[in-house]
Amino acid sequence: MNDAGAERDVVRKLARGSLLSRLKTSRQPLKLVAVPRDHVAGDRQRGAALLSGKFNAGSETLPLNDLDFGAIGATGSLAEQLQGFSWLRDLAAAASRENGARLAEAVVGRWLIVHGTKVDDAWAPHLWGERILFWSAYAPYILSSTDTGYRSALLNTLARGARHVEANADKAAAGLDRITAWCGVVAAGLLIQGGVPRVARGEVGLARALAAAQFDDGGLVSRSPYKQTLLVDRLGLLRACYLAAKQTIPDGIEAAAAASLAALHGVTLGDGALSSWQGCGPSEAARLTALIEGCGLRARPLRNARGWGYQRLSALGTILVLDAAPPPPQKISAQSSASTLAFELSDGPQRLVVNCGGPGPLPTALSDELVEALRTTAAHSTLVLADTNSTSILADGSLGKGVEDVTIDRSEGNDASRLEASHDGYVRAFGLVHKRSVMLGNDGKELRGAEQLIAKGRKKIRESAAYAVRFHLAPGVEATATADGMGAILRSKGAPPWNFRCRGGMLTTEESLWIDGRGQPQPTTQLVIVGEVSSLGGEIGWQFRRTS
Repeated sequence: MNDAGAERDVVRKLARGSLLSRLKTSRQPLKLVAVPRDHVAGDRQRGAALLSGKFNAGSETLPLNDLDFGAIGATGSLAEQLQGFSWLRDLAAAASRENGARLAEAVVGRWLIVHGTKVDDAWAPHLWGERILFWSAYAPYILSSTDTGYRSALLNTLARGARHVEANADKAAAGLDRITAWCGVVAAGLLIQGGVPRVARGEVGLARALAAAQFDDGGLVSRSPYKQTLLVDRLGLLRACYLAAKQTIPDGIEAAAAASLAALHGVTLGDGALSSWQGCGPSEAARLTALIEGCGLRARPLRNARGWGYQRLSALGTILVLDAAPPPPQKISAQSSASTLAFELSDGPQRLVVNCGGPGPLPTALSDELVEALRTTAAHSTLVLADTNSTSILADGSLGKGVEDVTIDRSEGNDASRLEASHDGYVRAFGLVHKRSVMLGNDGKELRGAEQLIAKGRKKIRESAAYAVRFHLAPGVEATATADGMGAILRSKGAPPWNFRCRGGMLTTEESLWIDGRGQPQPTTQLVIVGEVSSLGGEIGWQFRRTS
C-alpha cells in the first residue's frame, strides 16, 4: 500500500462507526474571531509517522488505527503529549491542509466523544491551556469539516474548556503548568467569540504565575532546560494570539518572554541543542532551532545567571556552561540532580565534555535504577568526594541535605574569561568546601581549571577520603592516553584534536553513557582524575587545549 493509501486507511479506521455523526448538537456553532499563525516549524518525520498511523514519543509508539482516548487516559508523559495536541505542528509540517485535516479531525472527533461531554482528567488546567493554544493555531486543520455537528461540538467544547480553565488555572501545579493554563485563558479571551472580558483577568493571572515561576533573569525556578523550552514555546504561541487579534502585548509578558529566551539561549551548546541538566537530555537541535527562529522573539544568550544558575563562557566558537546553583526543590522538579559545579564544553558543533543527562519527561525504556543513577553527582562532569553526592538523593528519590550556598566570582579580561564558584555540599559530612575555577582564553583554544577542597567547619576526615574528578566525553570523542599517563589526546570528527593534561592525581579512563535527544542511551567514555585528600584539603589542576 502506498503512503496515500496508508493515510486513507488510518483515517477510515479512526472515523469508523460514524464517530463524528454522534457529535450532533442543536447549538449554533461559535466562531473564532481570529486564527493565530504558528511560525515554529514542526518535525516532518514525526508528521509523516502520524500520517502512517503512528504517534511517536520518546521510546514509545502509539498506533492510531484503534486510538482509544479512554484507555490512554490523561496522565503520564505519553498521554499528556497526545492530549495537549502539540503534535498538530508536526502533522502540518508533513501534510497539506486538506490531507492533514482528515487525520486531525478524526483524532479530535475521538477526543470529543470520550472527553467532550464530561469534566475528567483530560480537563486538567494545563492540558486545556496547551490545547487552546494548539487548537486555535491549527484551526484550519481541525475545523475544515463541512459537518456542522462536529464543528459545533468542537467550538462549544472549546468555549466550555476556556471557562473551565479560567476558573481552575490556579489549581494547576505552580510553574510551567500554571503558566500554560493562564496562557490558555488569555488566548481564549483573544480568539473566542465573546471572550474579551476574559483577557484582563487572564493577564493578571499569567503575570502572577510568571512571577512565582521565573527568576528575575528569566529562567524557571525548576532550572529545567526542557521546561524552559516549553516556556518559550507557550509564550511565543500566546504572542501570536495577540498579533492575530490585533491587540497590544502587555510589556510584562513581552519582557518575560524575551528573558525566557535569553535564559534558554544561555544553556545551548555549539550544535544548537541544550546542555544536559536536571534529568533532561539535549533535546533535538532541529526542533530547538525551529523554536528559536519561529517564536517571534530575539535575545542574546544569558551569560551570568545568578537565579537560573547556569554560567556561560564563550570565545570564538568554544562554549562552556557550568551549573553554579543548588539543585531546585524536589516539589518543583521531580528530577532534581546533584550537579552543582558540573560543566559541559563544546568546540563549534562538536560536544567535548558532557553530563550523562536523562530522558526528562519523554517516555523511556531506561530502567528506574538507571534514571535515578543519572541524577547523581558521578553522572556529571565535576568532582565527587568519597563516592558521595554533593546533595544527597534519598531512597524515595527526594533530595536530602547538601548544597545550600554557592558563591560565584567571574571576570572578563583582555586575555581570558574567569569564573570561580564554590559549594558547601561536602562541609557537613567531610568538613570540606569544593571550589572550582575555570579560565577560558579569548581565542577559545584553552580551558584551564582547578579543583580545590578547602577545610571548613568542625567536621574532619579521620585519615583521608578518595576523590574523583569526572569528565564525561561526548559520543564520538576518542581519548588516547599520553605516554606519561597524565594526559590524553581527544579526537573527534567535528573538531580539531584537543589535548588534556592534569596534575595532583592519577588519570584513568572509564566507560560512560550519554542520553541523546530522543532519550536513548549512547555509549561513551570518561576521563577521571583520582586521588585522596586529607582533612587539610588539596588541589587538582587540569587543562584542555586545542592543537590548532
